[in-house]
Amino acid sequence: MTPAARWQIIPSPDLPDDWVQQVQTAAQLDSPPHFGAQLLWQRGIRTAEQLKGFLDPAGYQPASPFAFGPEMALAVARLVQACDRAEKVAIWGDFDADGVTSTAVLWEGLGQFFTPHTQLTYYIPNRLIESHGLSPSGLDRLAAEGVRLIVTCDTGSTDLSEILYAQQLGMEIIVTDHHTLLPERPPVVAIINPRSLPIEHPLANLSGVAVAFKLVEALYERLPERPQQPLSQLTDLVAIGLIADLVELTGDCRYLAQVGIQQLQRQAQPASATRPGVAQLLALCRRTGDRPTDISFGLGPRINAVSRIHGDASFCVELLTSRDPERCRHLAEQTELANARRKALQHDLQQQVAQRLEALDLATTGMIVLADPQWPTGVLGIVAGQIAQQYGKPTVLLTLDEAAGIARGSARSVNQIDLYQLVAEQAHLLTGFGGHPFAAGMSLPIENLPLFADAVNRQLRGLSDRLSEPVIAADLKVSVSDLGRPLFQQLNLLEPCGMGNPAPRLLIADCWFGNTWHQKIKDPASGRKLQYIKTSFLLKDASSEAGFPGVWWGHYKDDLPPGRCDVIAELDFNSFSKRQRPRYGGYEIRLVDIRPAQTGQISSQPASADRLVDCRVEPAIAPDSPLVLAHCPSDWQQLRPWWHQATPQQPLVLAYPPPGDRNFVAVWKTLLGLAKYLSRTGQAATPQQLCERLQMAPPTLELGLKALAAAGFEPSHQAEGLMFDYRPEQAAADPAEAIRLFLSAVREEQFRQRYFYQVPVATAQAVMSQL
Repeated sequence: MTPAARWQIIPSPDLPDDWVQQVQTAAQLDSPPHFGAQLLWQRGIRTAEQLKGFLDPAGYQPASPFAFGPEMALAVARLVQACDRAEKVAIWGDFDADGVTSTAVLWEGLGQFFTPHTQLTYYIPNRLIESHGLSPSGLDRLAAEGVRLIVTCDTGSTDLSEILYAQQLGMEIIVTDHHTLLPERPPVVAIINPRSLPIEHPLANLSGVAVAFKLVEALYERLPERPQQPLSQLTDLVAIGLIADLVELTGDCRYLAQVGIQQLQRQAQPASATRPGVAQLLALCRRTGDRPTDISFGLGPRINAVSRIHGDASFCVELLTSRDPERCRHLAEQTELANARRKALQHDLQQQVAQRLEALDLATTGMIVLADPQWPTGVLGIVAGQIAQQYGKPTVLLTLDEAAGIARGSARSVNQIDLYQLVAEQAHLLTGFGGHPFAAGMSLPIENLPLFADAVNRQLRGLSDRLSEPVIAADLKVSVSDLGRPLFQQLNLLEPCGMGNPAPRLLIADCWFGNTWHQKIKDPASGRKLQYIKTSFLLKDASSEAGFPGVWWGHYKDDLPPGRCDVIAELDFNSFSKRQRPRYGGYEIRLVDIRPAQTGQISSQPASADRLVDCRVEPAIAPDSPLVLAHCPSDWQQLRPWWHQATPQQPLVLAYPPPGDRNFVAVWKTLLGLAKYLSRTGQAATPQQLCERLQMAPPTLELGLKALAAAGFEPSHQAEGLMFDYRPEQAAADPAEAIRLFLSAVREEQFRQRYFYQVPVATAQAVMSQL
């Protein structure tokens, strides 16, 4: 049974007297934007200077591509050399929306310097038979074609063995990526990855497509006389990949999304369209390209669907870049058909998973782990995300290759539970794993499945029930009469919305539904109705009995309550609805959750200033308080015990300095030296002492202990702490992999610490109040 979510309403702040007028002037709205001014203030936009850069991309100064430092210079120099020598260059992409658009950006961008198809080619792995990243078989194929230089996009940072294999084949590699870095730089020409930058850097959150764009931008600056196509014509592809990949839309990410959406809007107009494939996709999904939701609910899922259904997503690059309208029409129809099939598979799998869950005791289950040999690989991640949101628990869904004895699949998290950390601690049970705190892919021997499920559930038992309880927050409380164009214009001030800047949600209390009806989505090729439904309705309350239109995806009309209720919804614009219901101008609400009216389950979040004091910039001036956090955390769980002690009278003081750049090999040598000392002297040290000495979190230390065991230092837990017994005969034949996992965790922890050094107090407040 789906658990009931806890609702929260963010309280209205006390705005300065002139703030609404400042927002009205900056946004050039006709009427006072009271709701918009409140939202901007709540999101930390509180000065005229911040307003200018936030609302208008023309007021923002993007970072130079050479801010990546020597790596960008090395990459550009090698590309110029390849251009001068007429070498053959290959783009190695990936099969998701970020990887496909990255490939398309490099195909068009590098295509200004290398002749497409003769000097320039691209390769995208098959999702169903290959994995992310470089592969020996693909490298063999490119070497046979005479490729001398490979430029990766959205992949390659950790493919050390494949990079070495490419060298043996006589090929060099430039890596452009945004995923986890190895502790040591791989032997490549250049590696351009924003994870090498400080977390506060405006380029730190770039996705794969944005990194690829920055490489093209640098080449445009180095050889300005050669390109015939303006760089700005690539920004629509950048916006698609950025928003589809759910990166945090701050700094240059927000700027690129803003200018990219401006470019994307031109594709919906025949007079200004330059990409017939994108224009066809927008028409098929009935979108105009002016909203991030046109990407997240329209273009992104369609591009992703191709590899989920067919495996091979190579033709998507042609769809995005070809100027042949008839060819693009055919490819767009193939993409739409794949998306319709994806929806059907997704719905069927979701029903199967729900039936399996009925037999489980979810009250004692921390993480849902399910597997089946018949489940389609391509939609496991989508359904895992739906189940995680629906049941408020991290979810792992796997398909079983019984012939090979391997389970492969995807995992999704919920409610700030760090999935990467949970799974990484069980790396010894896995054959492969990669991802981030909210999403991951993995493979493991089928025989290890029970051990894995038991281990991750043991880890989660220490967390409070409240942590796994679904939470839905509403930004504003409005009435039905408030809904429409004026409110939409104010909410639109926050666009583009995404990670780090979610779409505002509205609480509408004491309302009811009328004119309800539902329909099943149709397969565009056959016209056959699929088992994927949506319910339409008119929402009414005392302020407007005429009602306001809305939709509830994935529900039948019978799921709507007959009486009065409270709802949380998002206000949206749909040009197709405008044609269907011209009276409402295309505006509609998308239902998020429903509760019976006046249930008393809506709580307010306290103001951020009540329980947090920010002294991170100048720790020396921290007030005298027993609650001073002097060590930078690396995840929300480390903040929890501090937060729960804080009160308005005794706030938590954040007084930790910025994390420095660490020598990761030196960290391992320090840990090894401590183990040698403790083994030689017979002394013990508590895990807390080791964590403080090494400046790391307990989960990272656990991986360090496994690395020590692989090196022959067997740890044992005694009453006085950890003791080490050196047994070289029990050391692993090759401890390198265990050491690599530990060093990767140290690097990942430092990356997270950089985030926690600069995370806004308002964001910290919002997250911690949900834990």
